[in-house]
Amino acid sequence: MTYRAVVFFDLDGTLMNPQSQLDADVRTAVHSLREQDILPVISTGRSPGEIPEIFEQAGIDTYIALNGGLVVYEGKPIYEGAIDKAMIAKMLAITESHGDALAYYNGTDFRISRLNDLVKAQYDFVSTPYPEVDPDFYKTNPVDMLLVITVDNDKRYIYPYGHELTFYRNTPYSLDTVLKGESKQFGIMTLLKKMGLEKVPTYAFGDGVNDVPMFETVDHPIAMGNGITAVKDRAEYITAKNTEGGIIQGLRHFNLLP
Repeated sequence: MTYRAVVFFDLDGTLMNPQSQLDADVRTAVHSLREQDILPVISTGRSPGEIPEIFEQAGIDTYIALNGGLVVYEGKPIYEGAIDKAMIAKMLAITESHGDALAYYNGTDFRISRLNDLVKAQYDFVSTPYPEVDPDFYKTNPVDMLLVITVDNDKRYIYPYGHELTFYRNTPYSLDTVLKGESKQFGIMTLLKKMGLEKVPTYAFGDGVNDVPMFETVDHPIAMGNGITAVKDRAEYITAKNTEGGIIQGLRHFNLLP
């Protein structure tokens, strides 16, 4: 199919409201894009298996998930960056020695190495149910992203393994962790190249630190009014907050909605 535009949407603080749901007007707007030959794409650090109802509500089956660790086009994976099991074992050992926790993610499942107050604080913060505890999940399942549950031990992970992994602090309680070189930028470039969409105009909505690489890739970066300064500084346009109709306003500003 020939598209006249591709629009990438972050989820938390962008497409979703504070209750991690899609408002009715946002659902309607996203669905209407396809009627205008515009491809909507979710671009998130989350896993589809973590919040399947959001993907269903949005009607979107093309997405960059796990900060570029998984790229799917029309329901079919076109890239998956599984983290080496030996590396995961090393990361797990560090979390255990510091009282932290390690969550394992792929496109369909997520598990946690232990359940403690810090883990509960993380998942309460993002309005997501607590994962099932299974510290050995990685031994028999692919893991495309790790979530290091820690408040102030960042250097314990980044210093020894920063040359092999990329770390994004997206909440006060966790570090998104993927293979070195993976990012939303990597995911977008992979999607556009493999699907022959490199000449199609691209737009992106985002608010957080892991959206910076995405903003440096698309033609038209759009920052949410609730976004961090680094995102706003890179934006072509700053729309209203996600709780104040920012998605609709931004789409209309670029004539992507009637």
